[in-house]
Amino acid sequence: MTVLLLRLAGPMQAWGVQSRFTERRTESAPSKSGVIGMLAAAVGRRRTDPIEDLLSLRFGVRKDQPGTVIRDFHTARTLDGKDPMPLSNRYYLADAVFLAGVEGEAGLLAGLSEALRHPAFPLYLGRRSCPPTHPISLGLRETGLLEALSAEPWQASRWFRKRHHTTGQFQAEILIDQESVAVDARGDSYGIRDVPVSYDPRRRDYGFRNVERRMVGVGPASQSTREDCHDPMDVVEEAYQCS
Repeated sequence: MTVLLLRLAGPMQAWGVQSRFTERRTESAPSKSGVIGMLAAAVGRRRTDPIEDLLSLRFGVRKDQPGTVIRDFHTARTLDGKDPMPLSNRYYLADAVFLAGVEGEAGLLAGLSEALRHPAFPLYLGRRSCPPTHPISLGLRETGLLEALSAEPWQASRWFRKRHHTTGQFQAEILIDQESVAVDARGDSYGIRDVPVSYDPRRRDYGFRNVERRMVGVGPASQSTREDCHDPMDVVEEAYQCS
């Protein structure tokens, strides 16, 4: 088994599964449909192109830095400024960091990893207004999906690790396709309409998948090997502590 690991981080993210009209909500973790869409954009596929090979990938995500839900009361007008557009509430995850993984055939995943480093189309974390922090791809792991998500070092930002520094481990939530691992006493499962059958704007369609939820200890913070080249929130955190 081969797993491609992704670090999904940025100032804002938005992973809508149940958004409708003027109420644009976000899930608390990246959606499978959103991540598959990002992978398709990286390799240069358009919304009308087939994605059957990407749908075969098993998906999971670990909440290394859950972030905070914020609301944007959105106003807009037509280009000429004469007529108002419908008011809307748009929700985002601020300052969140996730470790995501897709499991599948090694050749396909190697191509996806390379495409994420040199994407054909711009990449974003759920919405166009949410650019990601690079690098996204953490490379391939020759193991199972759950094992890869459990063993990878804590990916949270430095300021978050400092704030949650303890002698124990940070308890991170893992959400993983249920078919990839049997549910036992350590987890529970639920269903979500999050499988992108088609991205075609003329006939968008999504199917259901079963998700297992479980907790895993990561860290301790002092042993994390991940450091961002530049994290502007470090400056904000230092200013907050000095005030």
